[in-house]
Amino acid sequence: METTTKFEAKEYKSDQYVRWCPGCGDHAVLNCLHKAMAERGVAPHNIAVISGIGCSSRLPYYMNTYGFHTIHGRGAAIATGVKTANPALSVWLMTGDGDALAIGGNHFIHAVRRNVDINIVLFNNKIYGLTKGQYSPTTDKGAITKSSPYGTVEEPFIPAELTLGARGNFFARVIDVDLKNTTETLAVASAHKGTSVVEVLVNCVIFNDGIHKAITEKDARAERTIFLRHGQKMLFGKNNDRGIALEGLKLKAVTIGQDGYSVDDILVHDAHEPDPTLHIMLSMMRGEMPVAIGVIRQVEAPSYDESVEKQIAEVQARNPVRSLREYLMKGEVWEVK
Repeated sequence: METTTKFEAKEYKSDQYVRWCPGCGDHAVLNCLHKAMAERGVAPHNIAVISGIGCSSRLPYYMNTYGFHTIHGRGAAIATGVKTANPALSVWLMTGDGDALAIGGNHFIHAVRRNVDINIVLFNNKIYGLTKGQYSPTTDKGAITKSSPYGTVEEPFIPAELTLGARGNFFARVIDVDLKNTTETLAVASAHKGTSVVEVLVNCVIFNDGIHKAITEKDARAERTIFLRHGQKMLFGKNNDRGIALEGLKLKAVTIGQDGYSVDDILVHDAHEPDPTLHIMLSMMRGEMPVAIGVIRQVEAPSYDESVEKQIAEVQARNPVRSLREYLMKGEVWEVK
């Protein structure tokens, strides 16, 4: 699928006017996606971008690739069909927290479980934006919205927990204002064989403005997030003097040089570890812990479409019949006069 031809980001852009609100985080994700595709070098005619319904699901219109704006929550099912029918295509699914995790929840978890070779970009602004501000499956408990005027009483989904619970092999998290790392992560997801899920924490300036500001504001980002890279120490902080250590069976944020902690106590990130236990712990860090950004889990495993293609080839090899006439004539035949 990869080519030796060099592509520029502009070659993945369509001529359509981008119809998102000024300041919406979706603009940044679109920009990063164009750059990531250029970095990967897959020709536009070898890419299909699928979406369901929602603000983020308008994205296929802005791609100079094949695209399919489908129905609410069914994007994962359509993307599975596209990839299985044409394994040569690089297939992307653009979806939101409502589209993927509410009406589309069943399709989402089974695409992940099957390990279909598609790239799922999950835009999470913790609100229904297109339908004007109702709470979504990821809205924080107690949030006041158009459909919960006294505050929600529900516990929200955490996309990482859901993905890894569905036996996902690739999960990453990025934030819309971090363009460099978002581009890098999308490129890594594209190269992964199997289902990749990239949760993008995006801001909805109209109905949920500032929902992620505790970790996205420039002054807070260094202390409140940690960007994980495979094979590197889990360090964070403005001076890179803080890190993640394992204390008993729990993760702990420590400061190097204090309380007896040295750099040797800081964990090294292993995104390729088959056992998801530590990946789940990292993806669920909240409160006093920094929020994990970057590729949290990346494990190789047979993909659904690859397995189906192999199975079909094996069955065809055992059965030389290739047409209806051959099938009708292969058994005992007699002529009636």
